[in-house]
Amino acid sequence: MGEIEQNKKRLLELFKKNAFHSRAVILSSGKKSDYYIDAKQVSLTPEGLFLIGKVVLDMLKNDEFDAIGGLTIGADPIVAAIGVVSYLNARPVQTFIVRKEPKQHGMQKFIEGPSLKPNSKVVIIEDVITSGNSALKAIKAVETLKCRVVKVAALVDRLEGARESLSSQNYKLVSVFTKDNLK
Repeated sequence: MGEIEQNKKRLLELFKKNAFHSRAVILSSGKKSDYYIDAKQVSLTPEGLFLIGKVVLDMLKNDEFDAIGGLTIGADPIVAAIGVVSYLNARPVQTFIVRKEPKQHGMQKFIEGPSLKPNSKVVIIEDVITSGNSALKAIKAVETLKCRVVKVAALVDRLEGARESLSSQNYKLVSVFTKDNLK
């Protein structure tokens, strides 16, 4: 087994052990679920951050993009991991965070990080994707800057409509894992 496969296998172990919870919850979409995936239990650990950076960059290795980012707070540690790992790989990737609403003071930014230039090719990243609504909010924000979203990526796809919703608007979703991998 090569390094890439080992990294993905170990990341899956971390998700199964630390992020998957069998219990009833209400999701951000308002839907009820009999399980919860708390990706931050992995993405906020040193090993998880390192593996996420390696695995996501490998998943996107054949894609041409200028920047990667997503909606705060789920995307925050992921983009940090990708930024560091991409730099260590001598192929730095620009990162950004989309606020849930524009800042009310200072520069009143909606997107944090070095300025995205018009025509930049962007990947939107999610920790866990369900309906795709959070990704669509981030997409709308970067498209107001005249950037082009080339892909939406997630650590885990709950398989509850996000792929279809995004596809209907001509966005492609890829994920490291699906809920089926975690059960």
